[in-house]
Amino acid sequence: MFDFVGLIVPVIIALYLINSIKILAEYERGVIFRLGRLMPRPKGPGLVLVFAPIDRMVRMSLRVETLEVPSQDVVTRDNVTVKVSAVVFFRVVGPAKAVVEVSHYVHATSQLAQTRLRSVLGEADLDELLSQREKLNARLQETLDDHTGPWGIKVQAVEVKHVDLPEQMIRAIARQAEAERERRAKVIHADGEMQAAAKLTGAAEQLSSQPSSITLRYLQTLTEIGTEKNTTVVFPLPIDIFTGLSRWAAAQNDKNGQDENN
Repeated sequence: MFDFVGLIVPVIIALYLINSIKILAEYERGVIFRLGRLMPRPKGPGLVLVFAPIDRMVRMSLRVETLEVPSQDVVTRDNVTVKVSAVVFFRVVGPAKAVVEVSHYVHATSQLAQTRLRSVLGEADLDELLSQREKLNARLQETLDDHTGPWGIKVQAVEVKHVDLPEQMIRAIARQAEAERERRAKVIHADGEMQAAAKLTGAAEQLSSQPSSITLRYLQTLTEIGTEKNTTVVFPLPIDIFTGLSRWAAAQNDKNGQDENN
């Protein structure tokens, strides 16, 4: 009988010691509570001894976690209602705080991200929400990190994932973009006309300085027309010829009128 008792006691002790051995991975830390009190430093990684029921260990992962924020109804500063979803990337940097300071840190971070998403994006205009996402992402990351810091949570990045606009607003933005493109086209066309007019003015001044250059330009134009094998040849005539003819005709009429009077 004593031999059986002497054998069972070492077996129980051995099983207790084996059950007390815990192995933590490189990305894990163990927060130890001894008789309900938090131990100064988390244990791990590697081999850890947890003597239950005196000790209780809570495993904490230090890897980056991805939290998808559900679509939220956001009213922008210019009173436009949109649906916005986002993604939050965070990790635990203080395992003890994440266990002691907050209950269910993932759920708490999710709820905080939803409320801060509506608050921060509600302070921006629709144009800012669509064109300056990097700035808004930085503001969201900063405000979330300030609130989760006491929990031992580090928010590394916040990305606005999708912005769902109402159908009427999509049509209005399309009309605005079309009007903007037409305005730019008209401005570019007007600039081209202005530059062409300036070049033509300079060319006319240069040609007027040498009268013979106009004749050379006529001959060059005829040469270009001839190379294209056209059946019609156009001879440009200076306007001064018609002016001289009109003056000559007026002078002849005045002369004939004086002869009739005489």
